[in-house]
Amino acid sequence: MSTSAAASLALPILDEDLAERLRARMAEVEDELERVIQSEARFVTDAARHLMHAGGKRFRPLLVLLAAETGDPAADGVVTAACVVELTHLASLYHDDVMDEAELRRGAESANHRWDNLVAILTGDFLFSKSSELTARLGADAVRIQAETFTRLVEGQILETLGPGEGDPLEHYLRVVAGKTGSLIATSARYGARFAGASLEVEDALTAYGEKIGEAFQLSDDILDVASDAEESGKTPGTDLREGVLTLPVLLAKRSTDPADARLLELLEEDLTDDSLHAEALRLLRAHPAMAEARSYVQERAAEARELLTVLPDGSPVREALDAFAELIAVRTA
Repeated sequence: MSTSAAASLALPILDEDLAERLRARMAEVEDELERVIQSEARFVTDAARHLMHAGGKRFRPLLVLLAAETGDPAADGVVTAACVVELTHLASLYHDDVMDEAELRRGAESANHRWDNLVAILTGDFLFSKSSELTARLGADAVRIQAETFTRLVEGQILETLGPGEGDPLEHYLRVVAGKTGSLIATSARYGARFAGASLEVEDALTAYGEKIGEAFQLSDDILDVASDAEESGKTPGTDLREGVLTLPVLLAKRSTDPADARLLELLEEDLTDDSLHAEALRLLRAHPAMAEARSYVQERAAEARELLTVLPDGSPVREALDAFAELIAVRTA
């Protein structure tokens, strides 16, 4: 069993009894994940383990387990559902790295770089198939939900690949984020509530919470890529900017019609692999009103997510944990 994810939790769990239960359940998830990815071919198992052991936070399966606390957390299907969402997420990472031509993932060598694109693609397919096998055990409704989620994931990736075309770039980007990130996090919350036997009202509220909080978390990363320094974030500032990735602050800045922004707008059309141009663009973007606008957008999504939690009782450890996570996302961009 990999104990890294079980030892620490990717959500701010304020109630220690709840935290201990979740750690124990995450250990079960880790054991099940390890069992499920076993193949008759040792190479396939090793390739599937590559990213699974690369230090992921296991946020999605943890959200399944936390949402399950609104019903019977020990109910049949809860751990299986947690494995389904994590395998789906891991599979998508293998494919993303091929499309992005990435060399690193979670600080480790990406599968496509360690082996080749064919191995990475087929490993992703293998994990998707294992996720489907587990989903089938959960029943026809779970298969439907998983299929709808997978459709949104793929559509999000296709939209990102094709670009906005003649459409609005910001609206297009938000659709990509909703598909690639919000959809699976929403399903994580839905699965937890559903398989624990929570009420439909709770299930719907937590699903909507997952969608909004997933989008807010991704968009907060966009802001931190610009605003934080290397010591604070552990990442090189402006990485997306250097690579020409259009994120929320950049898209908002590009909407400006203020003549004073002419130099920034010019730089945003340049090749920013040049260190001096990159530094200038980063400085101008950090001082631009688009940063405050981006922060407000994220904080509004987090606030909307928190409002959905009123379906849970006041003082509920689950509500406190989900509320704290939404607040953390809002604060991390301030």
